[in-house]
Amino acid sequence: MKAVLITGAGGPEVLSIQNVEPPQPYGEYVLVRVRAAGLNRADIGQRMGNYPAPPGAPANIPGLEFAGEVAEIGPQVRRWKPGQRVMGIAGGGAQAEFLLAHEGLLVEIPENLDYVQAAAIPEVFMTAHDALFTQGGLKMGERLLVHAAGSGVGTAAIQLARAVGATVYGTSRTPAKLEKAKPLGLDVGLGADRFAEEVQQMTKGEGVHLVLDFIGAAYMEQNLDALGPWGRLVYLATMGGAKASVNLAKVMGKRISIRGCTLRSRTLEEKLAVTRLFTTQVMPLFEKSRIQPVVETTFPLHKIAEAHRAMEENRNFGKIVLTLD
Repeated sequence: MKAVLITGAGGPEVLSIQNVEPPQPYGEYVLVRVRAAGLNRADIGQRMGNYPAPPGAPANIPGLEFAGEVAEIGPQVRRWKPGQRVMGIAGGGAQAEFLLAHEGLLVEIPENLDYVQAAAIPEVFMTAHDALFTQGGLKMGERLLVHAAGSGVGTAAIQLARAVGATVYGTSRTPAKLEKAKPLGLDVGLGADRFAEEVQQMTKGEGVHLVLDFIGAAYMEQNLDALGPWGRLVYLATMGGAKASVNLAKVMGKRISIRGCTLRSRTLEEKLAVTRLFTTQVMPLFEKSRIQPVVETTFPLHKIAEAHRAMEENRNFGKIVLTLD
């Protein structure tokens, strides 16, 4: 099978399309013929040598989300049969023609979505759903601040928050992305430099209930200022640095909770729980077209280096998807 291989740590030039042996299904595992795969910043981190694959995942084949159809099933698989259209998350290996996935990590693709749309869903919407509701405890009518509002997870979080009636504030260093996010449910677009001050002015000093952050250290102080009493701060990435000076007096005074979460490093059992909640709570919204995947552009697999460059240049609003047909 053809697969993207990371031949060494470095720039997009270390990516290569090579023929490798396809995996074989066993036990509760399903062999999926991948038709499309999402590109994520984790793939860039892995390519640069900063984000190795977790145990059990292919060490040099990237890819955290996929869409395709069931090709073969292991002897203990009960939920799926060959030919069914499925999508899901993976610890790695999704950017290849075939992928092994545990049957409990697969989600059926609704009839109203094609493979490209489906491949743009699992990683970002599962991450956003878990961060907003399981980790962040977002409730109907609360106020949410989403950083990197034009990113894949950002556009997913905005739509999910709108679905439960939250008021959504968002930041981006690209004003055009904030305008694009408004039809998805963004209520207020903010600049990245003084967002805490603007939030406090707009909320009359009450602040937001939850902040979803991908930036990290660079936004720590403003995040604490933007939050109201009993506010929650959930970190998903540290693109602006991982080490920050924290005003603990402010954390204690406001009774702020700070959590970090990522999907890739979780155990199979944890990922199965995330997938079950996503399937029951989020998939009906896709089936009714109340929310939608946001795809900026697609690249054929052989243009993987070009796709990486596009993401590194921050050109995309929403998702970049690789096609394998």
